[in-house]
Amino acid sequence: MKKFRKVLDGLTTSSPVNPGGSPVCGSAAGTPSTALTPRELEIQETLMSEHFQICKTVRHGFPYQPTALAFDPVQKILAIGTRSGGVRLLGRPGVDCHCQHESGAAVLQLQFLINEGALVTACADDTLHLWNLRQRRPAILHSLKFNRERITFCHLPFQSKWLYVGTERGNTHIVNIESFVLSGYVIMWNKAIELSTKTHPGPVVHLSDSPKDEGKLLIGFESGTIVMWDLRAKRADFRIYYDEAIHSVSWHHEGRQFMCSHSDGSLSMWNLRNTAKPFQVTFPHGKTQRDGRKESCKPILKVEYKTSRNSSDAFVVFSGGLSYDKAGRRPTLTIMHGKAITVLEMDYPIVDFLVLCDTPYLNEVQEPYAVAVLLEKDFVVVDLSQSNFPIFENPYPMDIHESPVTCTAYFADCPPDIIPVLYSIGAKHKKTGYSHKEWPLRGGTWTVGSQTYPEIIITGHADGSIKFWDATAITLQMLYKLKTSKVFEKPKSGDVGRSAELVEEDPYAIQMINWCPQSRIFCVVGISAHVILYRFSKHDANTAITSLEVRLQCEMEDVISPSDTENTPCFSDPSGLSPQPQPPSPRSHTPDSVRDSIPRLKVKDRTIRMPPGYQAELVVQLLWVDGEPPQQITSLDLNSAYGLLALGNCNGLAVVDYLQKTILLCMNTLELYGSADPFQRLTRSPRKNRQSTSDFCMRGLSNFYSDSKKRIRTSYQSLTELSDNQVSLDPERSKSPTSDHVNGHCTSPTSQPCPTGRARVLGGTEGPRLARRGAGRPPFRKAQSAACMEVSLPVSSLTEGYPSRRAMLQQLHGVSMYSHDEHHITTYSWSERESRDNSFSRSRSSSVSSIDRETKEAVTTLQFAESYGCKSDTLPTPCLWVGTSLGLVLIIPMSIPMDEQERQEDPVTVAPTGTVLMLKSSVLRFAFLDCGGALINSPYEVWRDQHVPDVPDRPRKRKLVNFSPSSSQEASGDGHLAVVCSEKQAKVFFMPSQACLFVHNITESSFVLRADVVSVCNSVCLACFCANGHIMTLSLPSLRPLLDVNYLPLTDMRIARTFCFTNGGQALYLCSPTEMQRITYSQEMCDNLQEMLGELFTPIETPEAQNRGFLKGFFGGNTQNFDREELFGEAAAGKASRSLAQHIPGQGGLEGMKAAAGGVVGELARARIALDERGQRLGELEERTALMMSSADTFSKHAHELMLKCKDKKWYQF
Repeated sequence: MKKFRKVLDGLTTSSPVNPGGSPVCGSAAGTPSTALTPRELEIQETLMSEHFQICKTVRHGFPYQPTALAFDPVQKILAIGTRSGGVRLLGRPGVDCHCQHESGAAVLQLQFLINEGALVTACADDTLHLWNLRQRRPAILHSLKFNRERITFCHLPFQSKWLYVGTERGNTHIVNIESFVLSGYVIMWNKAIELSTKTHPGPVVHLSDSPKDEGKLLIGFESGTIVMWDLRAKRADFRIYYDEAIHSVSWHHEGRQFMCSHSDGSLSMWNLRNTAKPFQVTFPHGKTQRDGRKESCKPILKVEYKTSRNSSDAFVVFSGGLSYDKAGRRPTLTIMHGKAITVLEMDYPIVDFLVLCDTPYLNEVQEPYAVAVLLEKDFVVVDLSQSNFPIFENPYPMDIHESPVTCTAYFADCPPDIIPVLYSIGAKHKKTGYSHKEWPLRGGTWTVGSQTYPEIIITGHADGSIKFWDATAITLQMLYKLKTSKVFEKPKSGDVGRSAELVEEDPYAIQMINWCPQSRIFCVVGISAHVILYRFSKHDANTAITSLEVRLQCEMEDVISPSDTENTPCFSDPSGLSPQPQPPSPRSHTPDSVRDSIPRLKVKDRTIRMPPGYQAELVVQLLWVDGEPPQQITSLDLNSAYGLLALGNCNGLAVVDYLQKTILLCMNTLELYGSADPFQRLTRSPRKNRQSTSDFCMRGLSNFYSDSKKRIRTSYQSLTELSDNQVSLDPERSKSPTSDHVNGHCTSPTSQPCPTGRARVLGGTEGPRLARRGAGRPPFRKAQSAACMEVSLPVSSLTEGYPSRRAMLQQLHGVSMYSHDEHHITTYSWSERESRDNSFSRSRSSSVSSIDRETKEAVTTLQFAESYGCKSDTLPTPCLWVGTSLGLVLIIPMSIPMDEQERQEDPVTVAPTGTVLMLKSSVLRFAFLDCGGALINSPYEVWRDQHVPDVPDRPRKRKLVNFSPSSSQEASGDGHLAVVCSEKQAKVFFMPSQACLFVHNITESSFVLRADVVSVCNSVCLACFCANGHIMTLSLPSLRPLLDVNYLPLTDMRIARTFCFTNGGQALYLCSPTEMQRITYSQEMCDNLQEMLGELFTPIETPEAQNRGFLKGFFGGNTQNFDREELFGEAAAGKASRSLAQHIPGQGGLEGMKAAAGGVVGELARARIALDERGQRLGELEERTALMMSSADTFSKHAHELMLKCKDKKWYQF
């Protein structure tokens, strides 16, 4: 049977013929087909492989799963470490750098080399790394891997090159920062404690040198043991044994006392004169009970003890310590200043915090001015200079994940006036109550690069909110926020029958975004099968929102009579052909009611006040049909010049006139073909269990911070795999209910909306309905809801290629797949993944490659354009290009009145002509080029504020900008090129002849997730991102491969859902639930990236230590300095064991460039690197030559002086 199918495949692909008249190209990739072109096209392509290179530019957002925090008080730079091995460096606005450890091990601790432009990171794989921050792209200079011990704590004294490293065994090692080698000086745990102690003290949790004497090292062990170690004498000065475990230690600046935080929620104060017991023990949040005992409290994880010059009272800042009996209380940061205790409640658990001080010297008055608090999902800075402790306004975009991001859109080279307008509107809604002082992190320098243009990023979120971001010059600042949920009525607590039962959470989640920057018309698609159209206005308005309801259904239903078990096919009610809207079915909250002709959300039906900004004008909702929820919308396009909106899903296509607020076209996909259907659709026998195709959709939008599992929010509907439903078509049902039976043209009645559909024969009881659903099916399916989908991704399968989208869904999600060929539901789990893989991977070729052909196809992409609907057309007309999941392209011409008055009154005619083009697999993108190879932009309407009062002398009219293919040509009949890209291949057609000029098979083993035609280096190309992680660019129109780099393995669906290209050679995607990564594939931008990035290090003189004065030094004791080199150097301490740690040289210079060089332009990059190396060697040779010449001159000078000195001496005078 397999051989027979292969023979059929070979027969159907050997001589394919397009039903629309053009042959399906089977030529080699990037080569012209054998079809004759209308005329020879002479297009000079300027893009070459040298113009492309993949490079990461900048990362925005909050560091995902943070673990550590560090601050340089002189450079004013802050560092954040993460669980995935990332390091984020933050300074003044614009100075934002991300570094990544190649091992991916979690960062345990960070230590700045204060005012030296270097950072030490300690990772969970027991490796120390030294980062060079004196370059715009930090790099690792040295690494030291511990082999036999686990690192638990590090401490680097100010202006010291010796790093103290505590381990899990309780030992303390010392590392030379300059050479990154271990010293032979080791403080063993058994020498630090008394010999009589029978138990191990536990891991080292604290290391610090005494502010009074740098030769004394304070070592804190987890069990509660504290040892003051004399580095010179190599013995312990004193030992403290406390009953409670220690979490942190903080010194008073005079070095006479220190404070410890413990696991029982207490703070203990110790004086060096008497270490037998603490002189003070406090429970800040523990109340005394009736029996005299303190109530149990949570551990105080960290404490900092800072003094102030203006006040005799010190600042004590700590996290934790709340009593256990107060359940549900949020995490707190407590600030104690004298007798005043302030408790600051945080929204998320506290990971770490630092008290920011100006002085780097521990033996001086600290003068704290702020507290930097690192939370699990946020970063806040508290102002300590004001009594109410306000927080600073964060200049970084740390709230991208305020609600999980479900989709993104990237617009480069926007109109220059749009960013100031959005900012002025958004500034009115900003929060207040922030500190009026300057942001304390002021390190680094940043200037706007020379090559900048307006860029805007739009993010859609799970709560229905939309955020507009200013992304100009690799920065990110929020401009404006829009809440789409305000369009709908809030569901009542008792009304759970319509929406709450199906959409448990996130019913307003955003799926798709369509924005026209020129006309400022904005359109969003929600997960509840709704579309909202917004217009921008600078004035508030009191308006009502128009709601249109669309009934899309193409599957015939089997209805079982209560009396017998015979299947009776449904019939169409003649009233369904009427243009009058059908009244919705009566809603009932009884279990026996079946929903029909109702939307999932209720639009506000009253006049509402809309503030300035984007104001909702129209809502289009898909309706329930026969008790089934509407299928999610998979494609959307809008054209402001035409005033039309098109949407499609797996059932069909709808075209809406948003100027007249009417539905022009509402047909299923099969009806669009007419007699030009290229497939012989085989019908199947009626079946009792009918399953919605949305069961394969990925739409889980749940909490993505689960500790045990990775939970992803997905609503990317173009990544769905359609079911195998076969539809039996009746000739009468092949026509649209709104179509004219004479010519098949669909016109829009201007008086009433024109929904389509048919009446359903209702069953009498719940029994027949359950029988019709099939065994095991729930009464109401929750497949369309934004329910949680828990996913655990096995690492072994992430890098494998996926033969189809369905296989990827199975491997990445373990979704419950429903087999339509059987009468039972089969669920495939992770244990069955490998053995059942072949069950779901089928050919996605558009040719008739198997007998089991899917007949239900989805509309996957839509595009309005000035094009040719038929071969005989001589002039371009408004058309709608429709791409389907079976690789078919339909061209639907439209007749739109040009006069503004006629446009408001006369109907728009939509006439499907049956023109069909064919590609392999699902169609993703359309684009159009003129005969010179330039991109033809879609026509648009110039923005005008509809709520501005009319001026009698100047009536406001619609201003249209049209980019017709003939506008740039001398002759009007030259035609244009159409670029069509699918999941497997790309084709270039010549219109109106529909001849295929070029074809390129993009991938065979994988499929394209995202494709866009973008402008790069004053030309255009086709950019593709595949599921196997490859990023490709193809020239236009010849489709020559220019770039193919295996850049990003598809580890989760978040990347697939949010990846998008834009002009200028840029792209972005969500690399984590809280971070957005921007990349470039342009060589020009890679070369200019150094200029665009900020400088992390700026030369600043180290502040001088304060003069303590004679009396204070005499009575208080001067700080004793000692030579660490004398103690820890190889001469005194010897060499450490080679097996203890391994030194790994870093790739911080040209070596890092070698590793980064790759891709298509790798040879050029390596040649450039070799040239740089040669120049570097020549420079070193020149320096050595100059040094030798200087030495020779010095030697000659000394020899001449010696000669003059000895010239007049006698022999006996020597």
